[in-house]
Amino acid sequence: MRHARIAMTAAGVVIAAAGLTACGGNSGGSDSGGGSKDEQGLSPAQVAITELEQASRTTEQKKTAKVEGDQTQGTPQGKVSTKTEGVVDWSGGGTTAEMTVTQQGSGSAALPTSGKPMDARYTEDAMYVNLGDRFASTAGKGKHWMKYDYDKLAEQAGPSGALIKDQMQNNNPARSVDLLLASGKVKKAGSETVKGKKTDHYSGTIEVAELARMQSKKLSEKDLDQLSDQLKQQGFKNEKVDVWIDGQDLLVKKQERAKGKNGDLNSTVFYSDYGTDVSVEDPAASDTVAFEDALPGKS
Repeated sequence: MRHARIAMTAAGVVIAAAGLTACGGNSGGSDSGGGSKDEQGLSPAQVAITELEQASRTTEQKKTAKVEGDQTQGTPQGKVSTKTEGVVDWSGGGTTAEMTVTQQGSGSAALPTSGKPMDARYTEDAMYVNLGDRFASTAGKGKHWMKYDYDKLAEQAGPSGALIKDQMQNNNPARSVDLLLASGKVKKAGSETVKGKKTDHYSGTIEVAELARMQSKKLSEKDLDQLSDQLKQQGFKNEKVDVWIDGQDLLVKKQERAKGKNGDLNSTVFYSDYGTDVSVEDPAASDTVAFEDALPGKS
């Protein structure tokens, strides 16, 4: 059981921590609220939508960026805090990334990786996590890297695994902006300085029951209904999404917050150095074990 928990917890941590979780649907929602018109005849809500659509296009075109993220989430075992830092590339249509992930808190205290930085790599078909020497000497069978093939993960985890696969293969920072647009209600919340850059702040709230539907491109109606039921059972009702856009129409900060039965989810991600060089390679096969082969019952 301990080995299984290491395998599945590491997968969940790395997915969430990479800052790649927001994947929007169709842009172009509108705020039903009124408001005065500007000189072009647009309401404040329409102006915000126009500006965010431009930010989505500009961010999409940059293809790579540096990422820094902090996330806290309540679990049945206690709070888990995750810090990430690395680079992401969406130039090939899918998403690749290389990250350093550190997990700590009462919810992860029993794991041998707690408080220790883990290297994580994402390819278009799988993600890899270096779980360290202790893992290699036990469930890892002498190998340090755990491989999570997206197809296998979808088989093991059901609808939630299918959503992970869909998001990881069809995601980039621009879709964080698209998610806010897809909420149907968005407003400009003011101007702020983020890491030395002047930015415009936009905010909206999404019904969590519809979140997976907004995010997914390929999931079946049955999977989407099951995901909605899972989210409701966890007590999640709404997610507040905020983004900050700089003077070059680029996303520089994203924040997502939601309340659940096991505690709140609070995720903040910073993006910088758009256009940076990114090179992601699979770890050596001789030092890699598939997560399904490390579960109990496997030889």
